[in-house]
Amino acid sequence: MKTQTSFKGVILLLLTALIWGTSFVAQSEGMESVDAFTFQGIRTLLGSLVLVPVILVKSRVERKNLSDEEKSARNRQNKKTWIYGSILGVALCAAANFQQFAFYHSTAGKIAFITAMYMFFVPIVGLFFKKRIPILTWICIALGFVGLYFLSITNEGFGAINRGDVQAFICAIFFTIQILLIEKFGPECDGVKLSCVQFFVSGAISTILMFIFETPQIETIKAAALPILYSGIMSCGIAYTLQIIGQKYCEATIASLLMCMESVFAAISAAIIINEQLTGREVLGCVIMFAAILITQIADIIKARKK
Repeated sequence: MKTQTSFKGVILLLLTALIWGTSFVAQSEGMESVDAFTFQGIRTLLGSLVLVPVILVKSRVERKNLSDEEKSARNRQNKKTWIYGSILGVALCAAANFQQFAFYHSTAGKIAFITAMYMFFVPIVGLFFKKRIPILTWICIALGFVGLYFLSITNEGFGAINRGDVQAFICAIFFTIQILLIEKFGPECDGVKLSCVQFFVSGAISTILMFIFETPQIETIKAAALPILYSGIMSCGIAYTLQIIGQKYCEATIASLLMCMESVFAAISAAIIINEQLTGREVLGCVIMFAAILITQIADIIKARKK
């Protein structure tokens, strides 16, 4: 497993969080017109479809310069990609749909906070695999958690725990699994192909569930077209692919801390796009989370210079 974090990985994962944050607005808007399985099924299949031309062009260019032995190795890698991508697709499908259904019962702020608990779960699970987490990283995780609380939870606190909160908690568990699986599978596969298979499997499962439990209508899908397109192309097609590539250059614990910045970017994008003004409490939360990220990166720079 990857134990080093590079600047390239940090930038890719922050860009991932930025796209996810802006997509959070589109995700909320889309739920006003279509049901959860419908939204997830269409957007993830769209994310897979967007990557197909990229894969075809990339494969055609690369195969021209490959020897027969290299082509054989590439075919074996593609088989692994289908297996690993299918496993990731199941985890992503569970995580995304539990999060989507949480919107029926809970507020966006609480969902964002509870979902981002993967930031805490990832290093805890890592301990069972004998992964050593530096004390400074634990401090940064705690700081990020405090910042996330100020950003997502209002002065009234959590209030009564409802069904949506439980669904968001389950979502966080599945995202933890997905992040750790990507750290394991990512180095062995082409990132774009792995991402494409992940979306295809996730979208296929969600679409089947859509036809079983929901009654999708063309009119309502058209009404949610813009949120679905943005969420499918940007959040799935681009951001999740960046996640897989970025995690090749970033340790899973740091990756989870970087990606939970989506809550900060969601609050900022909501203020810009739909004029939701940030309160002093939310600004404080953003500052604390940014500080946690900066501390981890400064620590890595100091550690690298000492070596």
